[in-house]
Amino acid sequence: MKKRWSLLLALTIIIQSFAAMYAPQASAASKMTQYRVYQNDKALKEFSTEAEAVRYAKQFNYSHVEKIASRSWVWDNFPRYKVYQNGKSSSKWDFQTYNDALAFAKTLSNVHIRDLNSIGWVYSSYPQYQLYQGDKSLAGWSFITLDAAKKEAKKWANAHIIDLNTNSWIWDNLTDAQRKAQKEAAAVYEIIVNGVKAPDTKAYSFLKDAIDASLKIANSEVRNAKSKAIIHSNKASYKVLQNGKQIFEFATLQQAVKDAKRWANSEVVFEGNVLWSGYPYYTVYQGEKKLKHFTTRQAAVDYAKGYSNSTARTLDERIIWSNIKSLIYLGWNGSSAAATIHNHVANTQGLNIDSPTWFELTKADGTLKDSSDPAVVKALHDKGVLVMPLIHNQFDRTMTSEFLANSEAQKKFITALVNRLAALGVYGVNIDFEEVSGKDRKAYTAFVTKLAEAAHAKKLKVSIDLPRGSVSWNHLTAYDHAALAPVVDMIMIMAYDEHWSGSDKAGSVASLPWVEEGIKQFLDYGIPRDKLMLGIPFYVREWRLDSTGKLVDNRAIIMKELPKLIAETGASKIYDAAAGQYKYSYVKNGHTHLFWAETEDTVLARINLAKKYDLAGVAAWRLGYESNELWTKMLRAK
Repeated sequence: MKKRWSLLLALTIIIQSFAAMYAPQASAASKMTQYRVYQNDKALKEFSTEAEAVRYAKQFNYSHVEKIASRSWVWDNFPRYKVYQNGKSSSKWDFQTYNDALAFAKTLSNVHIRDLNSIGWVYSSYPQYQLYQGDKSLAGWSFITLDAAKKEAKKWANAHIIDLNTNSWIWDNLTDAQRKAQKEAAAVYEIIVNGVKAPDTKAYSFLKDAIDASLKIANSEVRNAKSKAIIHSNKASYKVLQNGKQIFEFATLQQAVKDAKRWANSEVVFEGNVLWSGYPYYTVYQGEKKLKHFTTRQAAVDYAKGYSNSTARTLDERIIWSNIKSLIYLGWNGSSAAATIHNHVANTQGLNIDSPTWFELTKADGTLKDSSDPAVVKALHDKGVLVMPLIHNQFDRTMTSEFLANSEAQKKFITALVNRLAALGVYGVNIDFEEVSGKDRKAYTAFVTKLAEAAHAKKLKVSIDLPRGSVSWNHLTAYDHAALAPVVDMIMIMAYDEHWSGSDKAGSVASLPWVEEGIKQFLDYGIPRDKLMLGIPFYVREWRLDSTGKLVDNRAIIMKELPKLIAETGASKIYDAAAGQYKYSYVKNGHTHLFWAETEDTVLARINLAKKYDLAGVAAWRLGYESNELWTKMLRAK
């Protein structure tokens, strides 16, 4: 991707590549991340071993660990039991064991425990009996057992107990004299429906008689005509819903629950709160469309994997798993060495596609140089990383023109390349032909078209690297963006080298406004957003100026070396709002050195541009130039 390097940096890269080439490959491969930690459905961090991943995941609630290659769920700390009080709960009332849930539930009243792998209750403490003295009761006079109600009732005279399952008067401690006196007292208890006296009913002196009569009248209440207090209610306040629609209503909770158990996807609702649910706790959605309910998390996730743009959610709308589109991350290696590739990929998190430099057009007659390695393809596939090797033209303009004028050479080249790609089992190929003459515009488009057709016939994807350029002069180049877009599957916007090694003035490699304008231009070509990948630089260019401010020379510096350079030189910084970056400067040997820094923040800013314009993802030039910490933040930004 990048060809304009200083001799010193080029030599450094060569030395590093040779060193990596002869390093023990098994050791490098062992650093490859294999497990990813999620909180709910958001990726947090990746690790090479399951133990490390689990150790990290334990710091977070609702976390789980997946094996990256298969997305198999290997560990989680999701709750199994949930406590509700009067139909309401919170994340603090979630427990992994029943005993923990029960211990907590017993500190509350009007509660139930739900086993999240089942429906309904596994425990409830809703009252079954209510104690009264005369026509008055207290909040604390609700009891789960009849024995408990009777025990309290013994403390009081003129007491009675209502069975809340049937709403009937089932026990009292009235003496015969009390019962006789109450029957002979003034008739103050009346039966009302919807606030008015029920037709064809009389007033009662003895409360039990009024209650017994009200049980025969639906939605009735017993009211003390003198105090206007509601003494007893037979209103059908418990609603049974199925799939959100009311089908029945009952006066007691137990009656409603008994009925609800007959129906799938039913609920018992009281005053807007769900007290009992027959809905499975997990639901799979595609977009916002409900697909199916499941009683276990594993079943829901397994089902969701069969659909694109799907989520697995809990009954309270917590998303616990998702394969909704996220940014694709591609990284170029700039190398063919196996050890280098393994080292590069091992440092990443969330990398989807790796692009090693494996193929090269070496002669105008279509001769192909092949440096591919099937073992690398298999190793990366095993880790869940797709391989899309890069093919380049040595950036040789003359040779490329001759090649594009020779149909037999192209046929030879395409046949050899596509057959090898298919044999390797790679995801596809990345075309990086640079320094192509403008006069070869139509010929280059025709070549890419033929290559793409042959690759697609083998089920291979084709991506192409195109310069950021400018709409004012791109029509003079070899790259017909609009014509190439329908042919290929993916286009990498090489949104860097705004100021390059041959520039006549100092500046950023890729200022953020310049990058954003480039995205807009590519979209203006009519290229679909889901085909565009934003190229981002993991390097900067340092400029050297003499005492008069004249540009002397420049060099490329890889991103991870910047902190050391800044520390050693004492470089000062100012924020360049026009570039969206910090501009650093220092003086050495009478020369002023300038560079616009690439940092974690600027990389994230570029990723946010890809999100802003709904692009397919980002492509980094190149792996190995970045710090270890960057990829954790990139993973979370996907």
